[in-house]
Amino acid sequence: MCIITRAFLLAGTAWFAADIAAAQSSNTDIQAVETEAGEDEEIIVQATRSRRRVQDEPVRVEVVSREEIEEKILMRPGNVATILSETGGLRVQVTSPALGAANIRVQGMDGRFTQLLADGLPLYGGQASSLGLLQIAPTDLGQVEVIKGASSALYGPSALGGVINLVSRRPGRAPEAEILLNATSRNGQDATAYLAAPLADGWGASITGGLHRQRRQDLDDDGWIDMPGYRRATARPRLFWNGEEGQSLFVTLGAMTENRSGGTLPGRTVADGSAFPQTQRSTRYDGGLVASLPVADTVSVNIRGAAMRQNHRHRFGAVAERDRHGTLFAEASLAGESGGSAWVGGAAWQEDSFRSRSFPAFDYSHRAPGLFGQLEQKVGGDFTLAGSARVDFHNRYGTQFSPRLSLLWRPGPWTVRASGGRGFYAPTPFVEEIEAAGLSRLEPLSGLRAETARTASLDLGYRRGPVEANVTLFGSWLRGTTELEPFGIGPSGQPERVRLVNIVGESRIRGSELLLRYRWSDLTVTGSYVHVRATEPDPAGGRRAKPLTPRHSAGIVGMWEQKDRGRIGVELYYTGRQPLDDSPYRTRSRPYVEIGMLGEIAVGRARLFLNAENILGTRQTRYDPLLRPARAADGRWTVDVWGPTEGFVLNGGVRLRFGGAD
Repeated sequence: MCIITRAFLLAGTAWFAADIAAAQSSNTDIQAVETEAGEDEEIIVQATRSRRRVQDEPVRVEVVSREEIEEKILMRPGNVATILSETGGLRVQVTSPALGAANIRVQGMDGRFTQLLADGLPLYGGQASSLGLLQIAPTDLGQVEVIKGASSALYGPSALGGVINLVSRRPGRAPEAEILLNATSRNGQDATAYLAAPLADGWGASITGGLHRQRRQDLDDDGWIDMPGYRRATARPRLFWNGEEGQSLFVTLGAMTENRSGGTLPGRTVADGSAFPQTQRSTRYDGGLVASLPVADTVSVNIRGAAMRQNHRHRFGAVAERDRHGTLFAEASLAGESGGSAWVGGAAWQEDSFRSRSFPAFDYSHRAPGLFGQLEQKVGGDFTLAGSARVDFHNRYGTQFSPRLSLLWRPGPWTVRASGGRGFYAPTPFVEEIEAAGLSRLEPLSGLRAETARTASLDLGYRRGPVEANVTLFGSWLRGTTELEPFGIGPSGQPERVRLVNIVGESRIRGSELLLRYRWSDLTVTGSYVHVRATEPDPAGGRRAKPLTPRHSAGIVGMWEQKDRGRIGVELYYTGRQPLDDSPYRTRSRPYVEIGMLGEIAVGRARLFLNAENILGTRQTRYDPLLRPARAADGRWTVDVWGPTEGFVLNGGVRLRFGGAD
C-alpha cells in the first residue's frame, strides 16, 4: 500500500503544479447547482431530462447530495452499496453469497427491474450485473438521483422498477485533488484518487482512479468463504465543456478489471464431499457522451450515446463459463420551453447483447428502437402537470407502449405529488438465482413474454425552517413476472434442472414510506420508516408473501458536522422479518438491528476518519448455516441471504485534499 500511496501523491502533486497557472486565469464554474438568497443549495436534476430544480419536478426525484455522499464514502469507499442501502425505499439485496454480488430493489420490486445510469447513460449495461453495483467507487459522485416506480416512459425496458442516476462531480473554479486511503479490520484496503481542473474557454476535466483489495474470510469456520476476496482496479477520465451560448459537451471513458474468489476454501468441501470454488474475472470498458446545442432562444438539440463491453470468466465448482455482455445506446431529442410549457421529443435506440462460449444456447441480442415525448405544463401558480410516453419496437417482445402521468401542487410549505405509469421489461436468463449459480442447470429459454407493471404513488411533503417531513403511499401491479421452476428428475431422485417461466397471475406490492428530518445548528437528525406488503401467486394455489421482502424497516441517523473541523455520526437500522423461499432451516428470517458510529477530524489538509459498522455483530451465520445440506435444483449451494454476513467491521483511514475554490 505504501507504493500505491506514494504514486498517488506524486501524481497529484505534479498535476496540481502543472495546472495552477491555468486555474488562476480562469473564472469558469462548471457546476450543476443554483443558490438563492436565504435558501439552501438547490439541486438541478438530470434524470428527468428537463434539468429543472428538484423542487419543481412533478415526478418525485430523491437526491442524495454530495454532503451525504461524503459521509457514506467514509463507511464504504469501495462501492456505492452503502449510499443506496440507506436511502428509504431502496434495499440492497445480496444475490450471490459466494461472490458477494448484490442488486438494488426499489419499493419491493426485483433488482433486475432497476436501471442504473451514470450521468444519464447506461454505462453499466441495460441490465447491470449484480457485481456491477460493487465495482463502482463513489469518490467522484456529485449527487445520486432516484426515481421510483415504472420509468420505461423515460428510459425504456430496463427501467420497469425505477431509475438510479449516478451524477459525476463537475470541476470548480480552481484545480483540486483528493486522495483517500482506507483499511478495514477484515483485511480490506482501498486507495482512490480524484483530480479535476478547469481548462481554457469553458473546458474542464477530471480523472478518477482506484485500487481495491479484500482478503477472503471464513467467519464461522465451516470451510465456505463468507466474505469473498477480490482485487480491483478502476479508471475514469471525463471531459466537460460549457459554451458561451448555452452549448455543452460531456465525454466519459471508463475501464475496470477485477478478480473475485469465493466458495469453498482449498481442501474443504460441501455436503456431497466435493470442492466447490467460485471465481469471476471481469473486465469492463465503456464510453459515453452527452451534448446540447441551442438552435433558438428556447429550443435545443440534445444528443446522448454510450457503448459498454464486459467480459467474464466464471467458475462454478467444476464448470467454467466464459461470456461477454454488450450495450449500445444512442438518442437524439429536441427540447424547448414556451410560456408555462416545457417539452421534449425524440428517438432512441438500444441494443443489449450476450454471447457465451460455454452455453451459446442462451445468446441473445435485444434491439429496441423507440420514440418518446414529454410535456410539462404549469396550470395556475401552484400546479404543474407532466405527461410522458414512449413506444418501443422490441425485436423479440414486440411493440410496447409506456405512459407516465404526474401532478405537482405546491401550496406554501407543502408539496403534493401524484404519479402513475406503466412499463415493461425484456426477460433475460439473469434472474438472481442464475447470477449466483450460472447457466449450467438452466433449460434454454422458450415461450417467454415481456414482464409488465403498473405503478402509482401519492407523495405529501412539508418543509419549513429546520423541519422536513415526507409521506409516500405506493403500489405496483406486475404481470408475467419470471421465476425459476424445477424441471426433470436427476439420479438423486430430486430435480436437477430448472427452467424460466412467466408466473400466471398478478404480483402486488403496496406500501408506504415516512421520512422526518430536523436540522438544528450543526446537528441533523433523520428518521425513516418503510412498510411493504408484497404478495405473488403461489404455484400450489392461492397467494404467498414475496420472499426476502421485510414488512417493516426503520432507521434513525444523527450527524453533527462543522466545516473544516469534522463530524460525528450515529445510526441505527431495524429490519423486520422476511418470508424465505426454499430454505431448509426456516420459513421466516429473524428481525435484526444494526448500529454504526462514524468520526472524522480535520487536521490541515488531512481528514482522519474511523467508522464502526454493525457494532452488535449481527450475522446470519450465528443462527443458521449459509450452506445447504443438499444442492438446489438451480445449482446453488447456499441459502438466500436475509441478514448481514460480515458481522462487525471497523474501518479507518485518511482523506487528503489539495486546491479547490473556497
